[in-house]
Amino acid sequence: MLRCDDLIVSFGPRRILQGVSLDVPARGLVGVLGPNGSGKTTLLRALSGALAPDSGTIELDGHDLTSFAPAQLAQRLAVVPQETHLAFDYSVLEIVLMGRYPHLGPFEFEGPADLASAHAALSATGTDDLAERAFNTLSGGEKQRVVIASALAQLGEGTSAATTAGRVLLLDEPTASLDLRYQLEVATLLGRLHDRQDMTIVLTTHDVQFAARVCSELVLFGEGNVIAQGPPTEVLTTAQIASLYGIATAQAALFTPVAGSRR
Repeated sequence: MLRCDDLIVSFGPRRILQGVSLDVPARGLVGVLGPNGSGKTTLLRALSGALAPDSGTIELDGHDLTSFAPAQLAQRLAVVPQETHLAFDYSVLEIVLMGRYPHLGPFEFEGPADLASAHAALSATGTDDLAERAFNTLSGGEKQRVVIASALAQLGEGTSAATTAGRVLLLDEPTASLDLRYQLEVATLLGRLHDRQDMTIVLTTHDVQFAARVCSELVLFGEGNVIAQGPPTEVLTTAQIASLYGIATAQAALFTPVAGSRR
């Protein structure tokens, strides 16, 4: 469904992505796992179309990403950033309604269908009761679920688009600043969205245990390239973890997931 081939991205003289090729299957829940500074966020930005590569191709359903009009692509593919900073004190409902922007024409305001989609997205993320709250008053975990709700509204939650294959949700380090309770909440939410809503999900993380718990497939990513790809039970070996994070085998063994630990 979403794939890239020989992707190269540089910032000035520094090459960040070193010829990355990977294939994300439709309805997959794929985690890109690697240490900080390995290029995961750059890869996600390229896959979303926000960052033009130096060379290589990115395709969605067999079509080059550049062939999609911006609004058309935004209706198919949404990004949840690692952090969300707001200039004004918006309510939760206002934040989620912002996700409807690619469905509106020039100078068009949200209508009943957009409001229904926003409420459907709030319901899907368990944040209905927060709709009138100011976003800045929420906990870290609540904020993350609201931003995911906004992404769902962007992808047409509660409309006919929600029942069709082809929606892609990209999340950059979705649990990076959350404590254990909220990490578990986000893990459960992502699993539920994937299972119930026929959605393709790609997330980046440096957390081995989180990746093993949530993802059906992992891409081990180091120094700007794919080291291994496959089911967690196959790629998360002690030797692979030690190599990926540059730690001793004995240390890596402490983080090697127990078989059958997913969700």
